[in-house]
Amino acid sequence: MTKKSTWIVLCLLALAPVALVAACYGALPDRVPTHWGLDGTVTYGPKALLWLFALLSPALTALLRLLPRLDPRRGNYARFQRCYDGFCAALLLFLLTLTAVTLVEALRPGTLSVGRVVTLALGVLLAFLGNRLPKVKSNFFLGFRTPWTLSDPDVWNRTHRAGGILFFALGAALVPCGLFLPEQAAFGVLLAGVLAASLTPVVLSYIWYRQKVDKDGRR
Repeated sequence: MTKKSTWIVLCLLALAPVALVAACYGALPDRVPTHWGLDGTVTYGPKALLWLFALLSPALTALLRLLPRLDPRRGNYARFQRCYDGFCAALLLFLLTLTAVTLVEALRPGTLSVGRVVTLALGVLLAFLGNRLPKVKSNFFLGFRTPWTLSDPDVWNRTHRAGGILFFALGAALVPCGLFLPEQAAFGVLLAGVLAASLTPVVLSYIWYRQKVDKDGRR
């Protein structure tokens, strides 16, 4: 896809939640679900809040468009532009899914098992992000930006390969968890998995950086 066509697709994905809310707004009750607890309780709020949620997607798109221009290493984005666009599209699709789930439950309460749908969507999102993470080049906004990864390209690459494997494995594990485990158990897997997948590469980046410094110091 060309840059122009990619931008058009991202804009359409960003505006899709707004269009969905606009199409359904007249049929919505005055109070709609805004939060689902792990114990099954649902919190309701005024339906006007849906506009704020729908507008998150255009706001996120504008921010993601701006960040590469602000990055001191902006030149590296050209080396993983397709990957970056894929990240943007995946996040927008996830927000679109959440919007659709909220609207369905507002119009037909009890139609969906919200916890399971969200867990499945998160699993797909994390697996996709994990698959793409090794392609991300050094920058200040996306990926594992530790002092050690930002100081050494080799440490950056090794860390993101490891992080990609962990996040892909977590995403793949969340799919069956969302299908077969109770919602509270699936949330426990999600929380523990995100902590492990986020912190392990940080620790590894320090270890690999120290190993490289020690090795270079012995030369």
